Formats: sequence, C-alpha cells, structure tokens
Amino acid sequence: MASSLQQLYSEVILEHSRDPHGFGLNDHLDTTSHQVNPMCGDEVTLGVRLRAGKDNVEVVDIAWEGKGCSISMAATSVLVEELIGEPISTARSAHERFKELMHARGAELDADTVEELGDLAAFSGVAKYPARIKCALLGWMALHDALERAHSGLETHEA
Repeated sequence: MASSLQQLYSEVILEHSRDPHGFGLNDHLDTTSHQVNPMCGDEVTLGVRLRAGKDNVEVVDIAWEGKGCSISMAATSVLVEELIGEPISTARSAHERFKELMHARGAELDADTVEELGDLAAFSGVAKYPARIKCALLGWMALHDALERAHSGLETHEA
C-alpha cells in the first residue's frame, strides 16, 4: 500500500513540475516576492493579487516564475492550485500546515490529513530529506512574503 501511495505522490510532483499552475507573471499583481534557495540555486518570483471584501480579503490571483528542481516547482504549482479564490486566512493556514508537514520528518499521514492536504500530501516524503525541505518551502516563503506585502498595501489604501 505504501509503495502505491508513494507512486501516486511521485506522479503528482512530476505532473505539477511538467505543467505548473500559475506559471508566468502578469501586470495585474499587487506585489511580488523573489526568493532564492542558496543551498541549490533554486529561484522563485511569486506575485499575488488580493481583493478586500466585506468580510475578508481574498486571494484573487497567484502567478510565478522560477527555475529549479521538480520539488520546488511542483510545490509552488500546488500552492497556486490550492489557494486562488481562497480567503487570505486560508492561505496563511495552508502555509503553516505545509511548514508543519515539512518538519514532520516524513511521518505517516492518516487518511483525514491526506484528504485535508489534497495534493500537498504528495510532499510528505520530501520531509525525510532535510536538504530538500528548503526546495519544497521556497514558493511558500515567497507566498508568505507577498501576502504580507499585498495585505499591508490594502490596509494602507483603506486607511
């Protein structure tokens, strides 16, 4: 069973690295963040566009460009797929959950956690390899930075 799950996870990572979601920056982004993994040279520039609604702030768009290993490219692609159209609070929570996953050292995930994480669960095996954790987190760090910048920009405009 574990090997079929690992194979599925590998397929998810390969699919996202071959055909990444949100690849290509555009002019409609509120802000961007450029992050580099000095250990391997992977780079990601990720931008977000937010919309302030009556009750929350929504992630309207995420776009990115980068170069690097399949893990960093796939993890960034998955975050785009998971977070466009979600409230900023959901994006922040997903960032925290993904960091927790990366620091779990490859611990087995129960079925509920796998369902909750969706395609992000595919990266659970990456946590077994400390050198690869930074690869998986690269796009997420850019997302966190871009969200903070864009959200503070919204607050400045509202004041």
